[in-house]
Amino acid sequence: MNILYIMFDQLRFDYLSCAGHPHLHTPHIDGLAARGVRFTRAYVQSPTCGSSRMSSYTGRYPSSHGVQFNSYPLRVGEWTMGDHLRKAGMGCHLIGKTHMVADAEGMQRLGLAPDSVIGVRQSECGFDPYVRDDGLWAEGPDGFYDQKRSPYNEYLKEKGYPGENPWNDFANAGIEGNDIASGWFMVNADKPANIAEEDSETPWLTTRAMEFIERAEGPWCAHLSYIKPHWPYIVPAPYHGMYGPEHVLPVVRSDAEREDAHPVFDGMMNNQIGRTFSREEVREKVIPAYMGLIKQADDQMGRLFGWLEETGRMQDTMIVLTSDHGDYLGDHWLGEKNLFHEPSIKVPLIVYHPHAEADATRGSVCDELVEAIDLLPTFLEAAGGEPAPHILEGHSLMPWLRGETPKWRGYAVAEFDYSTMPLCEKLGLEPKDARLFMVADKRWKFMHAEGGLRPMLFDMENDPQELVDLAKGDAHQGIIDLMYDRLLEWGLRMSQRITLSDAQIKARRGKSGCKGILLGVYEADEVAPELTEKYRGPVPK
Repeated sequence: MNILYIMFDQLRFDYLSCAGHPHLHTPHIDGLAARGVRFTRAYVQSPTCGSSRMSSYTGRYPSSHGVQFNSYPLRVGEWTMGDHLRKAGMGCHLIGKTHMVADAEGMQRLGLAPDSVIGVRQSECGFDPYVRDDGLWAEGPDGFYDQKRSPYNEYLKEKGYPGENPWNDFANAGIEGNDIASGWFMVNADKPANIAEEDSETPWLTTRAMEFIERAEGPWCAHLSYIKPHWPYIVPAPYHGMYGPEHVLPVVRSDAEREDAHPVFDGMMNNQIGRTFSREEVREKVIPAYMGLIKQADDQMGRLFGWLEETGRMQDTMIVLTSDHGDYLGDHWLGEKNLFHEPSIKVPLIVYHPHAEADATRGSVCDELVEAIDLLPTFLEAAGGEPAPHILEGHSLMPWLRGETPKWRGYAVAEFDYSTMPLCEKLGLEPKDARLFMVADKRWKFMHAEGGLRPMLFDMENDPQELVDLAKGDAHQGIIDLMYDRLLEWGLRMSQRITLSDAQIKARRGKSGCKGILLGVYEADEVAPELTEKYRGPVPK
């Protein structure tokens, strides 16, 4: 069996018709859900790209793998999806973005050449890259944001788009008169991107994926990682005009949220992004473009899934579709992500298993608490590999796909490090204290903030929109205490002893005597005779 691991960037869990969106119809993604299992409580381990993705690629929490925010290097030697799957006999390949930064200093210290096989894998998050493009080719006074070569930019140049950065000038810009209408300015979000639709990022990456699958020798895992619907919010025709202000859902926020707000929440509501997305005219420009980007993505899923069906690959390929985090889009007076409300931390997750063992669950919905770190153990089991619970902190979803009811977690955990944000300095915190932790069960969602700041608490059963922070009062101290007990339990987990499994440790028990090491023994008859055989008999001559 092969695995196609599809990840979109910044796709909200509720912007699919199978999740209930009344205007945005996504029949191809819905069709995949009809053939698989849709998980409705899937949480990522961090609401920011780099940290979330590293958890997905390692099967470990941010505090375990160390990548707490964007641009933090993933340390050399960290076990990745590619390491686990190759050990099980499955190749692991990248088509798209990872947001991974290599540990260049660690590689140099260990003498790992960047252009060697192991060096490339250490630099590419354990993947063998078919094509890597992180999709952010902004250019400032000090040069490009991303210094790597952009395969997508090179493709556009080959197609005849002029300039050194056609991504900026065409794929992510419209035109106004004779001038570029940059997608960086959200006032231009309703303009069509100045590029042929078939040359835009999402179709380009879909084509690269089909090329890879056509050439691949299995078994393989292909991580198809899309750049969109991440900002800049601009999409080519005809998708730019498919939705308008009349399709924008009512904003989820209340004036009460601003009253005595948590200091971190208050800081994010009042930064540039929060203030901008609190304006209704911004939402009416941005959200239709965001919906257009998703509609284009769904059409490309139709193209991809149709091709897989025609080529017979639908019958031997597990397909997983998810996102690295969501997008506030003005909800809770916020834009972007970076806190733990549902629009940010919860993601769509659909798993299609092609084999008969999953027939009983096709088209079903699972409401259990799932974490992004569960995907790697799932892939490892699907590949026939040995479980590695001493390294992987998630749990395989395969029992749910088979219709079983395994013993499962009672709460989910996420983390966020905002030490590189101006808010850290504004609050007078040291970098080590600018950290947030989420603990969520099926009813309660709790946020702990380091640095002596108070927590936040929401009753998801009676307040599903998370508008009332119950930690402002003292009526729910018992629930807060319960959540701190859970956070302590989670914090005491065994997370760093990854070189020996429990089975290996158990196998070592009592073996020192077999190596001639007898500690605490007074007389020979206190231990088994075979352990003292070499200490008895005549002295060697």
